[in-house]
Amino acid sequence: SLIGKNGFETIGGEIVDVALISLSKRHPTNEHGALFLDVSSEPSPPEKASALQTGEIAVPLQKSFLANPGFTIALQNKNKTALLSQFVECYEGLSRGDVDRFDRQFWELPEIDLTKWQPLVNSSTCDGVQSGMDLVFLWEDGKGALAMSDGARVQGDPAWNRRGVFVARTHLRACLSYGRIYAQNGVALVPREKNILLPLLEFCRSEDYRNSVQALNQKLIKPTGVMAKVPFDLAHWQKVAAEKYPHGLPKPFSSDPTQWLFNGHPAGADQPLHVAVARLLGYQWPRQTGSSFPDCPSLGPDGLEKHADKDGVVCFSQARDEAPAADRLRALLADAHGAEWSHAMERKLITATGSKADSLEDWLLNDFFAQHCDLFHNRPFIWHLWDGRKDGFNVLVNYHKLAGPDGVGVRTLETLAYAYLGDWIGRQRDAVKHDEAGADDRLTIALELQGELKRISAGEPPYDLFIRWKALHEQPMGWEPDINDGVRLNIRPFLSVDLSRGKKGCGLFRAKPGSSLKWDKDRGKEPKRPKEDFPWFWKWDEQAVDFAGNSEFDGNRWNDCHYTTVLKKAARERKAQK
Repeated sequence: SLIGKNGFETIGGEIVDVALISLSKRHPTNEHGALFLDVSSEPSPPEKASALQTGEIAVPLQKSFLANPGFTIALQNKNKTALLSQFVECYEGLSRGDVDRFDRQFWELPEIDLTKWQPLVNSSTCDGVQSGMDLVFLWEDGKGALAMSDGARVQGDPAWNRRGVFVARTHLRACLSYGRIYAQNGVALVPREKNILLPLLEFCRSEDYRNSVQALNQKLIKPTGVMAKVPFDLAHWQKVAAEKYPHGLPKPFSSDPTQWLFNGHPAGADQPLHVAVARLLGYQWPRQTGSSFPDCPSLGPDGLEKHADKDGVVCFSQARDEAPAADRLRALLADAHGAEWSHAMERKLITATGSKADSLEDWLLNDFFAQHCDLFHNRPFIWHLWDGRKDGFNVLVNYHKLAGPDGVGVRTLETLAYAYLGDWIGRQRDAVKHDEAGADDRLTIALELQGELKRISAGEPPYDLFIRWKALHEQPMGWEPDINDGVRLNIRPFLSVDLSRGKKGCGLFRAKPGSSLKWDKDRGKEPKRPKEDFPWFWKWDEQAVDFAGNSEFDGNRWNDCHYTTVLKKAARERKAQK
């Protein structure tokens, strides 16, 4: 009897798959059968117990199992239908070995530099035909660190540049692969004949396919070998595909801003307000920065570029002769939606985000950043920084521009700390002189924020940047992040701050970006590297306010490490002398 998941009242979770098996010590003849009773679809132990007493028992011949793929003991292919493997080639995807080093959400980069990064088809969290297109990986044309890594497995390349269907090995969701490089958490099914792509797609997206694979293997992560060993009625799925796609497969398109294919325009987007904020801060999607994809060319200007802030810093209140953020956002949305734009539409778009705010001002201040983090997988590229007061200094910053110089060559962090925040501080000092209520408190907390930004700029522990895969002489000095290192590590100094008026654990942010931003130890082991590059692993000791550890590099993927600028400078000097 196949019991399936949730078979015991005292064991929770979805991992344990249960079967009750009874065997006899006899040699079977051609007429010997096997009794099958499948209650795995029942959701709870009481219902499974009831089905065991009343369910229908199947009695297949034991010799029939010899016809199953891998001689699997399962009720499979009763009608002797041809197997899918006769029509497709099946390839497992590329394993990077160190995803924290080699994988990025595409929005972590201002644009996709194809000399370094390549789009990667990945197991999707949604069920769209055109999905799983949110990752890029450091490929370097197959000649870089990934290709030479002992932990990576470069495989599945016969499917590259060939259209097929990508099927995730866990939830078995299927999407088109478009011939892109694809991840090891799925397989590419490439049709031997191009005209069966659509029937293959519809079959792999059906419950029939998922049930057939599940019957062959009940593991949470399906082995590659079973993914094409299921019955495939080509004639039936050709009919299904013809009815669904009478004019063939539509051109690639996505209204989801977390997919490469998205056109970057708020109108028609799944999340128009979030797209509009990103455009206001100067971000553009890959197709707008010159990237193209199969049947999905790059795009020219759409007219919203005039609203983009030049230095990627937009204050909530008026600052440096710039209008407040909400007013500028309204102007952009009005241009994006044309005659359709109205106050009623503003309220409708806010409600569609799940917010109860009654204005863009309220939504930006209280809801935007938490929603932005959730939408973009806790790798935010628009940062809401504040001093801990709703009526204090609040600003939106384009992370990509914060990581580099502004338009006149000054580091954007310094522009933020001294120009924008400095302007706010000056106004609070004037307000103090005029005895305005709350001005003293606003001035105090703004000066505290400015001090923290200065410390981040200097980069002494615990406000330093540490990049696990880089040698000591390559570590950033102060706030000089490499955008290619990703949000997870570069955001750390801003989360290390504990403002007296801010939310604990949120650092300088209006909300906490998420639990996936951790800095203890990544999975796996580091490859062997020269010890002189890693002479110390200094760990911050909050109790002693000093450095401790001084342990030699132990091969683990530690991130909770801090180096002083003195140590970094010494490492650079040693490197220069060699």
